[in-house]
Amino acid sequence: MTPPSQLLLSGRYLLTMEEERPLIKEGALLVEGDSIVALGTSAELLARYPEAPQLHSAHGLIMPGLINVHTHAAMALFRGLADDLPLMQWLTEYIFPVEATLTADMVRIGTLLSLCEMIRSGTTSFCDMYLFAGAVAEAVEEAGMRAWLGEAIYDFPSPSYGELENGLALSQELILRYRKHPLISMTAVAHAVYTCSPSLLKRVADMARKENLRLAIHLAENEEEDRSCRERYGLSPVQHLEQLGILGPNLVAAHCVMLDEEEIALLARRGVKVAHCPQSNMKLGSGIAPADTLLAAGVCVGLGTDGSASNNTVDMFAEMNSMAKIHKARRRDPLPVIAQQALHCATLGGATVLGAEQAIGSLAVGKKADCIVIDLNQPHLTPLYNPVSHLVYAVKGSDVVHSMVNGRLLMQNRKLLSLDERAILKQANALATTFAKQ
Repeated sequence: MTPPSQLLLSGRYLLTMEEERPLIKEGALLVEGDSIVALGTSAELLARYPEAPQLHSAHGLIMPGLINVHTHAAMALFRGLADDLPLMQWLTEYIFPVEATLTADMVRIGTLLSLCEMIRSGTTSFCDMYLFAGAVAEAVEEAGMRAWLGEAIYDFPSPSYGELENGLALSQELILRYRKHPLISMTAVAHAVYTCSPSLLKRVADMARKENLRLAIHLAENEEEDRSCRERYGLSPVQHLEQLGILGPNLVAAHCVMLDEEEIALLARRGVKVAHCPQSNMKLGSGIAPADTLLAAGVCVGLGTDGSASNNTVDMFAEMNSMAKIHKARRRDPLPVIAQQALHCATLGGATVLGAEQAIGSLAVGKKADCIVIDLNQPHLTPLYNPVSHLVYAVKGSDVVHSMVNGRLLMQNRKLLSLDERAILKQANALATTFAKQ
């Protein structure tokens, strides 16, 4: 008797991202419950599990779901609202004012909108820092995604929680509420060195250490942040966090554009994890983070899209493409970041950034069944000589046909199964009329 929770996924290729047997032609994996229980060739698994229900994609490439290590999902509501502006002007004159009008329900709808896009484009896990984190968590539960979430903490009042102390209390409440959740992990979030005093940075870092959480922060994002930090504290942003005792293996530092060689070596020694967001940094004119040098120094680097207000998508295939190309252009050399490295940053590297490499990021027996299937039967993917090259340089998010998280299909044949996409689009469009008037 076949357990009802079994499903055999098979296709033209199985890309595992594991050192042993990384690519299996005519490959398959067997999902039971929330985990992978077997993988190999289709012939091998069909012989061993002849009664297992099968989802076969003749032209499909099965691979780990993509992991977006830095985003602000609900900012999908602001896509295109304030383009072609530098970071600080974009934040202070446009984003902060419109965010002051947000409600929990608005954030829930904005997050659902972004999750539709994530599922459609192959992302199965993401790390989010934003306002109304409880509403973000509600949307994640509805969608069936895997997420790391945290309430953004600032020195000034938040539209989510009001005064600072309320924000710290809210963070503790959310940590307790989701401590044993199978798909949601909480993080501690200090927004940035320019929005958090030294004492607040230390308090949030202490919370992260006490609760054994990832600590997320924007760090060294552009020249203005670097200059203001040096004027205020006599130190660069990285040096400032080092002096405060905050640099460490639980820190997920987003952007890291403004780094010198000594700071890169320091991040490597401290085990800091970096979220590389090339497209957002390009669009905001912040610069190019030295991800190639960070990787060479042994720093763990994952890929993030940032929010859709500064990207303007959450398509991780586009992010991989940008990562592999931007460093070639910067160095005038085709080798600083090759396709395999960019793909690793979006999968197993991203899992390591979030401390989840034992559960996700690659396809192996015992790991969680977080995977996607790419339809290779496309003009822009023909002919195919090297699957990894195609994934980074040619595949688009729209080529994803199936998406699974924790053993549950969230999309099959391009149809979302866990979310009412039409209703979400209608709600988001209704909200847009409100934001456009501000």
